[in-house]
Amino acid sequence: MAITEKVVLYTYWRSSSAFRVRIALAHKKIAYEPVYVNLLEEAQKTPEYRAHNPAGWIPTLAIGATELTESVALVELLEELVPEPALYPKSPIDRARVRALVETVNAGTQPMQNLAVLKKASEEQEGRTAWAKHFIARGLATFEALLERYAAAGVSGPFAYGASLSAADCYLVPQMYNARRFKVDLAPYPRVVAAEQAALATPAVQAALPENQGDAKP
Repeated sequence: MAITEKVVLYTYWRSSSAFRVRIALAHKKIAYEPVYVNLLEEAQKTPEYRAHNPAGWIPTLAIGATELTESVALVELLEELVPEPALYPKSPIDRARVRALVETVNAGTQPMQNLAVLKKASEEQEGRTAWAKHFIARGLATFEALLERYAAAGVSGPFAYGASLSAADCYLVPQMYNARRFKVDLAPYPRVVAAEQAALATPAVQAALPENQGDAKP
């Protein structure tokens, strides 16, 4: 199945939520036009952008005249529109496990290191960094424990869930990018690091990397 309408992604090179969707688009070989929204200049807060996304978040995905938001909904939509190559397993149990990994990042980790949250957490940069490192480490520990549990149940890598890239990797790789930005010690998470390295070796992830985007800054 192919998408016949024009696809536009409102994105920012360092947005981890946009990064997730870029990986999914690249994995499924869906061509799209990027529209760059500079978060540092707070372009996401303008009335013009909020007309696309009322929350003022990145990303927004437009397929023809239809505009959609929220990375989990977007990745699942792409899976339904273009089922192959798949990002979710066929088995309901396996799909639930992948969704658990997705939500470990999407709901339990990344929001806690979002800039708006960090500004509320502390007025000082040192306090913000400590807050972010704490919650990123907690989230990665959960992800690591889930990978260990799934391995014990017979799921073998090298990716986050099995032998091929999945939605879990779409969320893990951007989170690891942020973990490194905040200088989180990754030694306690060998399964997580191994899965990240497998994903980084794929053309889809390479195409989606922040430094490979048209709006990337040195």
